[in-house]
Amino acid sequence: MDHSLPISLAAEPIFHIADFTVTNALLMSVLVSCLFLLFLFFFPRKLSYIPRGIQNGTEAAYETISDMVANIITDKKVANAVLPLIVSFFLVILFNNWLGLLPGVGSIGFYEIHAGHEIFVPLFRGANSDLNMTLALALFSVFALQYMGLKFGGFAYLKKFFNFRSLVDFFIGILELISDVIKIFSFSFRLYGNVFAGEVLLIVMGAFVPFIGPLPFLVLELFAGGVQALVFSMLTVAFINMATAHEHH
Repeated sequence: MDHSLPISLAAEPIFHIADFTVTNALLMSVLVSCLFLLFLFFFPRKLSYIPRGIQNGTEAAYETISDMVANIITDKKVANAVLPLIVSFFLVILFNNWLGLLPGVGSIGFYEIHAGHEIFVPLFRGANSDLNMTLALALFSVFALQYMGLKFGGFAYLKKFFNFRSLVDFFIGILELISDVIKIFSFSFRLYGNVFAGEVLLIVMGAFVPFIGPLPFLVLELFAGGVQALVFSMLTVAFINMATAHEHH
């Protein structure tokens, strides 16, 4: 039996539906989505003027993110249009990060034979430790950036990329276009790298000092998971603010 640590850069396939491969990271993301649906189902239908319990916590979190968005984007129309997207980004990334730290995630699974070696395949894996997930989030973020730029800036926004007034303006536009493409990779690899590195750290510490060793790092990863969700969301807000700002020279 191969006793090496169960560390894999790519998410492991669990089963197939026709030609579609279902990975352990995908199963985890589906579980998070189901938890969101359950939350919406049990959320109070009638809101009270004096919030209590789940309504109080939800409103406090929403108002905190709303204030942060308003501090970056001064245009209220843009801020109101962006806020639902930013809240969604924050919650999806946060709970994918945190639920990926639950006991059993990465440790419950089965063994398979690959290339003559018996390897362990975890049944669940943190969704954000799969590059496919973080790449999808990054693509959606950059798409939202372009959409907001066109929505509030009109076709004049495209002059940012395609400006033929002079040779210098043309090359500046090309650099702006390249910069937005690079955002896709920086967003996806930043989130993926931090989450994957955290999981590897917990696996290594759990192998050397079981039970007690990973506890301090688990607390650190809970904090880091919140920070990564906040960084991704606020960077999206900052870039949208730059895209929708109307500057007159």
